[in-house]
Amino acid sequence: MAQMESALSDAMSTIDGAVGVALVDYTSGMALATLGDNNVLNLDVAAAGNTDVVRAKLRTMEMLELQGTIEDILITLTAQYHLIRPVTGKNGAGLFLYLVLDRKRANLALARHRLARLEAELEV
Repeated sequence: MAQMESALSDAMSTIDGAVGVALVDYTSGMALATLGDNNVLNLDVAAAGNTDVVRAKLRTMEMLELQGTIEDILITLTAQYHLIRPVTGKNGAGLFLYLVLDRKRANLALARHRLARLEAELEV
């Protein structure tokens, strides 16, 4: 199983187009670890903001009485993809991985696949 810093480093080095990645606690909105170019994107601010996205989706699922869990949330911008993937491991409750991709250089399907693999191997 991969440690936090190692998992983030793997994401940046193995996912084409990766601009930044963070492991975020959505109960507090705090990034536990970040890696990437903060000149392109402030990952701490993004982590806090995307905490609201995760919370809103969880509330909506509860109100609609939807079964199942969130696999990932995709936000597409004109120049970037933003992927949010909740951590499902035994120590991952309340955490999500946040990945920012350069849309011109990224393969979205492959990025989702690799992020899922990293999430499964993540040791918190």
